[in-house]
Amino acid sequence: MTTTQSPKGLYILGTGTDVGKTYITALWLKKLRESGHDVAYYKAAVSGAPSISESDAGYVKQVAGLSQADETLLSYVFDEAVSPHLAARHEGKFIDRTVVNRNFCHVANTHAYTTVEGSGGIICPLHVTDTELYMLEDVVKDLQLPTIVVAIAALGTINSTVLTIHYLQSKGISVKGIIVNQYIGNPMEFDNCVMMERLTGVPVLDRVGPGETSLHMDVDKMLACYEDIANPHA
Repeated sequence: MTTTQSPKGLYILGTGTDVGKTYITALWLKKLRESGHDVAYYKAAVSGAPSISESDAGYVKQVAGLSQADETLLSYVFDEAVSPHLAARHEGKFIDRTVVNRNFCHVANTHAYTTVEGSGGIICPLHVTDTELYMLEDVVKDLQLPTIVVAIAALGTINSTVLTIHYLQSKGISVKGIIVNQYIGNPMEFDNCVMMERLTGVPVLDRVGPGETSLHMDVDKMLACYEDIANPHA
């Protein structure tokens, strides 16, 4: 790291699949890197990609201009576009909790601000057996990170966003804010944002329009969403 501060982390997750979580994560990291901050990316698992470079992680690396080696971006990549636990099972593999925690700590220990991207929504199985259940929420809790929730601006977002945030809070997971994607600014979308804030008590931090290449948030407010990583040397 180029700084003596304690390494900090943040988890970005979506209200579901195809809400633009990877796109927002890329813009988030791009803005921080262009502001001169030492940033890194990590994702436990991705399915529906033939390689790291062609995955969500590869997209974020390219858009954000990260210099990380590909193998540090992602622990597991699967070809089939299904839930990670099922994709792993079909390939005769399994997602190892110890590997995820160790790989995250390796990245976090070498950068000032590490941003972790989730897979789909918070209810996402990573490893399932008759006696074991390793879920995306377990990753967030293991890493002890606060979260940002990416939501779509369209009809139905109040329900999915409020349910996601209430679920996170019920598990003791901190939610720093909401970023609304595909925001055009019509009266319904504006009201969606008002209602999400009112029903959750969580602020809408940014509203990102289609095709935008930068977030509108102040960099200091972005950095304030990160928290010290409890045990980066694990």
